[in-house]
Amino acid sequence: MSGQTVLSLSGNPCLQCGACCTCFRVSFHWSECDDFRENGVPCAMTEAVTPHRVAMRGTNSPQPRCIALQGTVGEAVYCAIHPRRASVCRDFPASWQDGVGNERCDSARAGYGLPPLTPDHWRTTPGQTPETTPRLPRAA
Repeated sequence: MSGQTVLSLSGNPCLQCGACCTCFRVSFHWSECDDFRENGVPCAMTEAVTPHRVAMRGTNSPQPRCIALQGTVGEAVYCAIHPRRASVCRDFPASWQDGVGNERCDSARAGYGLPPLTPDHWRTTPGQTPETTPRLPRAA
């Protein structure tokens, strides 16, 4: 695992889920790719959808799974390109992460037999503050 970041599972239910990365097409404007933007989404991980949009490989199919998703859904997962992920992933909040439920998150989790997230999933553990609680900023 040389050169990889290992993320703690405490405090972030997304690192045990990953269902959203296997339920939706992740499409966005081609200009978010690294051929056009420093630290953009790796172009090699995308495929053309329209002349102006690309999708993460693996998500433009009847049984989507993003090529960047690593691990086992419902157990332990992470995004291999998390700091470089597309805007659509950044803008997808997990249910109650920001104090509001997300039906699409709940639906994706239900597809794996996982219960919907609740506000309690985002509470800090003793010794943590909201600033030190590990979280993924809005994910797909």
